Amino acid sequence: MDRDWGEPLDLDAVARHAGYSRFHFVRAFKAAYGEPPGQYLSRRRIERAQELLRTADLSVTEICGLVGFSSLGTFSTRFKQLTGLTPTEYRARHVGRGAALIPGCFALLYAGGFPGRPPGGGKPDTRERNSGSPSAPRTSRTSSWP
Repeated sequence: MDRDWGEPLDLDAVARHAGYSRFHFVRAFKAAYGEPPGQYLSRRRIERAQELLRTADLSVTEICGLVGFSSLGTFSTRFKQLTGLTPTEYRARHVGRGAALIPGCFALLYAGGFPGRPPGGGKPDTRERNSGSPSAPRTSRTSSWP
């Protein structure tokens, strides 16, 4: 969850990845971290949003999507619950207290690329060679994470 916090995560898939049933995973996670997995993930996403609001020249909507929220309303509500400020209020209070804002295009590339494009902005490289031979067939990559 810490590695893929910006991606949509399915609780059942995360529990399977950990080797637990969904319900046992939730109980074990809460016992270890003091909060359910959904709250933990939401908090981690808001922490990352706080950093982006302080440092990147991106709109609140862009930051909302980058940190893994699909709804601007949900993002804003959860942000205010955790920080006491709306994202816009938070930015106004904290921007300008450090270095200049990172241009949005650089922040988007660093955060995982533009929507619909792979990091780095190039064409997706979804295949890799089975061996070093130029005539070797290509196979699709698969991720170990669900």
